[in-house]
Amino acid sequence: MEIGGRRVRKSKKIVAESSYPCMLQLYSCPPTGIVSLMEFDEVATERLKILRTVERVNLSGQTRNLEEWMAKLYDDFAKNKYFIHTADKISSNKRDEVEAARRRDHVSHFILRLVYCRTEELRRWFVMLETDLFRARFLHCCKNGGDIKSFMVENNLHFTPISEEEMHDERENLINGTYNISSGDAMEGRSFYKVPFTEALELVSKRKVLLKGGWAYVPDTDLVTLVTSVFRASLSQSMAITGRALPQLRDDERLVQLLEDFDKRYTGNDYSVKKGPDAPQITPDMIDQLAVKSFPPCMRQLNDTLRTTHHLKHGGRLTYGLFLKAAGLSLPDAIHFWRSHFLKNMDIDKFEKQYAYHIRFNYGKEGKRVDWSPYSCIKIITGNVGPGDAHGCPFKHSDPGVLRQRLISYKVSQQAIGEIMDLVSKNHYQIACQRYWEATHNATIDAGINHPNQFLEESLKHLHGPQQPNQGKKPTQVKGNRSVMYSSQSSTQSTQSAESTQSNQASADDNNPSSSVAVDSDMGDNELSLELMLQLIDADEKS
Repeated sequence: MEIGGRRVRKSKKIVAESSYPCMLQLYSCPPTGIVSLMEFDEVATERLKILRTVERVNLSGQTRNLEEWMAKLYDDFAKNKYFIHTADKISSNKRDEVEAARRRDHVSHFILRLVYCRTEELRRWFVMLETDLFRARFLHCCKNGGDIKSFMVENNLHFTPISEEEMHDERENLINGTYNISSGDAMEGRSFYKVPFTEALELVSKRKVLLKGGWAYVPDTDLVTLVTSVFRASLSQSMAITGRALPQLRDDERLVQLLEDFDKRYTGNDYSVKKGPDAPQITPDMIDQLAVKSFPPCMRQLNDTLRTTHHLKHGGRLTYGLFLKAAGLSLPDAIHFWRSHFLKNMDIDKFEKQYAYHIRFNYGKEGKRVDWSPYSCIKIITGNVGPGDAHGCPFKHSDPGVLRQRLISYKVSQQAIGEIMDLVSKNHYQIACQRYWEATHNATIDAGINHPNQFLEESLKHLHGPQQPNQGKKPTQVKGNRSVMYSSQSSTQSTQSAESTQSNQASADDNNPSSSVAVDSDMGDNELSLELMLQLIDADEKS
């Protein structure tokens, strides 16, 4: 596309065409400009991490609208240096940095609209968490002296306080009908907004405001609820429009590859095998003890099955083998470990011909010689599990009665079991695994659980500190490097290839296309036009 009379080519950064005077946005207009494919993926992945942080904090028991809930979110944003934290700063010295962060906020929101508009379930998840993110940002803006009035004016949000005369006439009713106001002293310095009750249904349903004649009298401390309701309604409508326009956006294969299964993307640490003095190390004689103390339930279940039957089906061998490899089990030790079990059911020739090759393949010593990555929680949860298989996520794939009995055998307290089963009934499988970790370690884990090797890493850190004993070997620390490009799609392409090579089975991933767009044919292969792409989401409404 053309900007300023000339064609922009090979732009490596998002080209901003407008300023962002306020830290808050209703995202009413799509962004314009050029964005590289790399940055397109980077900003979308970062926003997905932010939304998953909001979801994790919500499910951890923090109460919405309270200051500690907002503070907990912003602690995580600051720790991970997410653009949300920078975008919400009020800084004249670093205006360019703040402006760039607000641009990333704008662009990433619209990219994820394309990802999450495909189904009702995805739309509901996106709207709920984007609304909670907006709520936290509004509270943060109010606390830090942000220009709320400018935001309200810019977005035509006109909530006029009632007059002094009306407040005097309704004084007793306001005291009796407003939450947290029990006396006239509590009324001092307060202002109230009179709005149709349909605009304050959340407050009305909780009996927090005075309701009279179809009007709700909302105190200024609950202004966030009114604005958040407007945000939610606007976003819900926009997502429906985007979903209807989605079939028009399927001409660019580059975007199909970027957005396909993006909602299942793994956004945690990279647990590929690391080499060198800092690489983690375990030996076969450590596995049974580690399984009881530090393995996640999915891997403990595989180890228990292997100890009992001395055999695992292909999916179990692949899942467990890659986990042990990333945990620090060397190839010679892996051969020894699997041989020690399988030889109880077969002779050495059968093991060498049918199984040893696949173990070496996992370590990149056969076939394509690729260092295959271990499975993430999302990959395990969304994978197929057949009869007789021992792999899969116990919180999803196990019968509730069987799961409960297994948790009892693991000596989990009845209170924790109740909480875990409640989370499982609501399909919060990773949060249930986090609660299991906390129950078995008598500690909390703020980072959540996203990967079986992360479960092991956090357990070892808790039990032994940064350094773990290695039975005569040099103590090492289990580590994981941050990687915004590491995902359940990209990281499992390799493991899916391994499955195909080893068993000729088709991948079980969801192949429904997400969205794509037609872009300028003269544009570089690594560039996308935001104007051409994202403004299409309004096409249905404008037509």
